Amino acid sequence: MGARTFAKVFFGLFLAIFFSTSLAAEASLRSFNELFTGFTDNQRNEIFSPGGLIRSFIIQESLEFLPAVGSEIDLLSIVMRADPSFLAESLLVIPYTDRSFNKLDIYNALGRISDLKGRLYHSHTRQEEVPLFEEANRLEGGSRGSPISDPPPANTVPVSETVYIRLKDINFGNTFYSGNMSQSSYGIVYSLTNIRNISYLFFPAIREGRFSAVLYMEPLAEGVLVYSMAGAHASDFVANRIHIPSAISKRLEVFISWVSDGLVN
Repeated sequence: MGARTFAKVFFGLFLAIFFSTSLAAEASLRSFNELFTGFTDNQRNEIFSPGGLIRSFIIQESLEFLPAVGSEIDLLSIVMRADPSFLAESLLVIPYTDRSFNKLDIYNALGRISDLKGRLYHSHTRQEEVPLFEEANRLEGGSRGSPISDPPPANTVPVSETVYIRLKDINFGNTFYSGNMSQSSYGIVYSLTNIRNISYLFFPAIREGRFSAVLYMEPLAEGVLVYSMAGAHASDFVANRIHIPSAISKRLEVFISWVSDGLVN
């Protein structure tokens, strides 16, 4: 076999393997209905619209957005490490438009910590849209580290990663978190846990490790799933002055919009 013929055969085999792998990967995408069932048409429309479907409640109430058995999705066990007294859960599917998204797109969206700065939420007290986080920085080496810039877009997704974050919260001042990313079989799990006390009027509102927000993102056949859960154990002093379920859901909404915008922009 001549060199030119060998090159043609090799190239043909390469294309066959490439396209068969691509088709297999596409075929392996799960659908929303495989993972979540029991929603009305109105709820499903809301899940596939900007903002998705979100609810918050006290711990005694039951979760409604439970993934199917065998889905390999388990956010509750992560959130329960914070021993929460309040929970919030959310479901959103970001439909594909110009192109589909993969794990690398999701990972790079999560890497833009600075994009959390200035994201608006509706304040019932002020009756206006206000920025929830006035500042947002990635930190080097821990909660007392120096601010560092977000990295450039990556070419590969690590198996796991931990970053440290400072968010200047409009209600709680400077708050510090660890952001832990890990890959699963189908998607990416990203959890935020407070690594220092969160204070309100100089009083500890949420002790270290007592706030947890977890986002699970998976490319589906219809779009990117963003399934989220957050929980907090707040002091009685703060619970009597701030509506904690609303405070949790507002922060969860901002985290969700951050990831969503990071994908499509």
